[in-house]
Amino acid sequence: MSTSYFAGCTVLVTGASAGIGREFARQLAPVVGSIILVARRAERLEALELELKVINPDLEVFYRALDLRKHDDVVRFCNWLEESGLAVDLLINNAGLGDRGRFIDSDWDKVNAMLRVNIEALTYLTYRILPSMRKSGCGAILNVSSVAGFLPVPSLAVYAASKAYVTSFSEALRAELRSSNISVTVLCPGPVPTEFHSVADRSGTDRQTLPDFVTVPVQRVVQESLASVARDRPRLVPGIVLRTILTLVLFAPMFIKRLVYDLQLRREGAPRANLRRNLGAKMPSHI
Repeated sequence: MSTSYFAGCTVLVTGASAGIGREFARQLAPVVGSIILVARRAERLEALELELKVINPDLEVFYRALDLRKHDDVVRFCNWLEESGLAVDLLINNAGLGDRGRFIDSDWDKVNAMLRVNIEALTYLTYRILPSMRKSGCGAILNVSSVAGFLPVPSLAVYAASKAYVTSFSEALRAELRSSNISVTVLCPGPVPTEFHSVADRSGTDRQTLPDFVTVPVQRVVQESLASVARDRPRLVPGIVLRTILTLVLFAPMFIKRLVYDLQLRREGAPRANLRRNLGAKMPSHI
């Protein structure tokens, strides 16, 4: 798909220093007029700016080292954006954090950071940027969710729940904006070979290996995403194999999913407790 649909646009990409966010910047660089890059690592953003200027010497590149976990910093960034006069035509809410492991063993700081980035920052950026889109009479929002958001995922409990929020929020927002000439698309990728998994995995846990047939290259994910935005499609799950598997899983009754969860638990070596018996043993005798 040609990216000419985005010619001359001003684009804001969060989580732009690596992975899917960086690839969005690379593929949009030849055609857009201005691009605003947001991520925590300033040195990576600086290197990406140089790369994008080689691709398109006429491209205006603005980068801001911003920690989306800190709400006050996000507020200041939005204030700067308004004061700069940059009207965002395409908002790509790509930044996200993950955490793989049992919730009971999680670190609260990491969980809280995930909630702030995946939910709070995405929602607030959308809230602040939407008015300028409405004023200009057009715009597009691409929210990056995950296939994990379609169902509960043990060992990814909070991450999956946060992505369920992103998917639900995107669908509702799209419905609200249908008469405003502002499109909303939600991207729900499965396994993509990026740094995400190495950051999400906890130290001391085994790295999960994913089969190649469900893995989609980051370049293809971005190409299909931009095509979906250009065609005003509501949702994208990249990869025909993954879409087929997801459809089968979603149609399975919840009691089947619970059986699968139990089997997975036993495979990991954790015995299934008899909750009724254990709680009964702790009850006072006079009750």
